Amino acid sequence: MTRLRRLRDRGVRRRVRDAIAGELLGDARSLAAVFGLTAFMFLIGVDYYADTLTGVPTVLWPLYADSAVAVALGALSLATLLPTVGSGDPVTETPTNRALAYLHTVSFVWLVQFGLWPLVSLNLAFESYVTAPDAWIYYWGVLGTHLCFVGLALLFPAFGRTTRGALTLSGALGVANVVVDYWVGYYPPLLYEPGIGLAAATLGIAAFSVWLASRSFRRLDANRREGRPVR
Repeated sequence: MTRLRRLRDRGVRRRVRDAIAGELLGDARSLAAVFGLTAFMFLIGVDYYADTLTGVPTVLWPLYADSAVAVALGALSLATLLPTVGSGDPVTETPTNRALAYLHTVSFVWLVQFGLWPLVSLNLAFESYVTAPDAWIYYWGVLGTHLCFVGLALLFPAFGRTTRGALTLSGALGVANVVVDYWVGYYPPLLYEPGIGLAAATLGIAAFSVWLASRSFRRLDANRREGRPVR
């Protein structure tokens, strides 16, 4: 219980997160395993949207196929660690810049947003999903896979930074996704017609994800005060 109470301290949580990130991302073998999991989740996402993409304007695909895009962004964020891991430096010492701050922030927000989204969307039609013939895939499999999105995203603040602009862009993309899905009508394939409730919940999840990014990432400008490499 004493150790659990210590997790209330933000500095302790940061050290725990950095240690986990070092274990999972800090050498070539473990990073390759995480890449493999990410690629698997990406392929599942592509398969989920593939049959309906032809009915969506190409320019809207990134906002429509949101889960697959979130995982692709996550893979790009992981790819930025390759030089650091190759050099043997700790992942927490990965050099950063403004462009990377935007990438890591948007990746984090989208992974959290669309990792949590099925908790609402599937449970709004709980009976339909758990009684479906392939419920172990379309309910339990989807929930488990998407929660891995969140777990992956929570590692990014160990090596990434954010800026006010990156947070603003992430919020704007969250709003744009809600507009495309529930106002324009290009929502993901579901077993029911979504209404205002799911739209409002999705917007709330987007806002929470941006808030969590703001709380989790340190600011890019703080690097100069800490003496951390900035490219």
